[in-house]
Amino acid sequence: MTAGAPASEPARQRLDVWLWRARFFKTRTLAAKFVAGSSVRLTRDGDTQRVEKSATGVKPGDSLTFQIGPRLRIIDILALGARRGPAAEAQALYLDRSPPPPDRPERAGPRPTKRDRRALDAFSAPDFSGD
Repeated sequence: MTAGAPASEPARQRLDVWLWRARFFKTRTLAAKFVAGSSVRLTRDGDTQRVEKSATGVKPGDSLTFQIGPRLRIIDILALGARRGPAAEAQALYLDRSPPPPDRPERAGPRPTKRDRRALDAFSAPDFSGD
């Protein structure tokens, strides 16, 4: 037991470290930059606040809301990670309540073959013959 922390105080972990260990980011530096430059919301005991510092402590029972690319992520923290382990170990750290990712637009048709691309290039190439 440390002198500064009461015995009843639950363990906490830095937000950037937790995001890295839970495999949301490849490096801890990327996680820290994301927290500093994005809108990460932390919900604890029904109180929601915006997190701007990567050193903010998170604990089991907290909920995080953030957006990576076009996808909104809603994450409930279940445990603190002791290390950055395999994906199965990282997925045990949280419960993902995110909405399903947006559908990717379908292609208009099949991909053109090499012969089709050459025909398109010949058709759209400028004619410099002078006629």
